[in-house]
Amino acid sequence: MRFVETVEIAADVDRVWAVQTDVESWPEWTPSVSAARRLEPGPLVLGSTVRLSQPRLRPAIWRVTEIDPPYAFVWESASPGVRSRGEHRLVRLDDRRTRVELALVQTGPLAGLVGLFGGATMRRYLRQEADGLRRRCERA
Repeated sequence: MRFVETVEIAADVDRVWAVQTDVESWPEWTPSVSAARRLEPGPLVLGSTVRLSQPRLRPAIWRVTEIDPPYAFVWESASPGVRSRGEHRLVRLDDRRTRVELALVQTGPLAGLVGLFGGATMRRYLRQEADGLRRRCERA
């Protein structure tokens, strides 16, 4: 199962990257995250882990598996029967505009079932994240 959301933000790519990689502040700007705690100090780097709590979902540990500052980071989380991959990609449109592409990819023997019953929630959470990120980055 793959869920995708795209948003254009009136902010430069460095601003969007700074907001997006400050994952502990996500609960301030998206209702799709109720708590986020980095499990080690410092900037988000390959191997960084975050404990993420979301409404109606079990808390999960996400590990950064790919990172290309300031354009992309990917993290993954696993639960019984499902592996989740969150993709956060930025495209510089010009000096003042950035396109953000968010994707959630789920694989594993239970991915289809999880997508069937939780797909609407996952799509809503991606939309909330995209909208919240846009509002936060465009704020003066």
